[in-house]
Amino acid sequence: QVQLVESGGGLVQAGGSLRLSCAVSGRTFSRYAMGWFRQAPGKEREFVAAISGSGTTTYADSVKGRFTISRDYAKNTVFLQMNSLKPEDTAVYYCAAGGVFGRVENGYDYWGQGTQVTVSA
Repeated sequence: QVQLVESGGGLVQAGGSLRLSCAVSGRTFSRYAMGWFRQAPGKEREFVAAISGSGTTTYADSVKGRFTISRDYAKNTVFLQMNSLKPEDTAVYYCAAGGVFGRVENGYDYWGQGTQVTVSA
């Protein structure tokens, strides 16, 4: 069983930065595509960023140029560096792992509990 634990969320002013971490249990971390999704109050969950097992990345247009996804194979951890944060980035951020790299939720089999990110104006 694969378990994902997110950390690093919090309250930040607009223009600030946060780095989210997602620790993944299991010995097959390198095989998984990893993704970040977010859900704002009253909205559906949406794709943010993803990284393949080989390091290929893709981003939602709304975060491109501001967010960076990366992974540390030695630590079984994926990161989301978020810069130039905006109030509209406020959401619960979820980490996901799966066999299909991409933007679609159905490609991810395992999900974390989420971490709250709040950006004040």
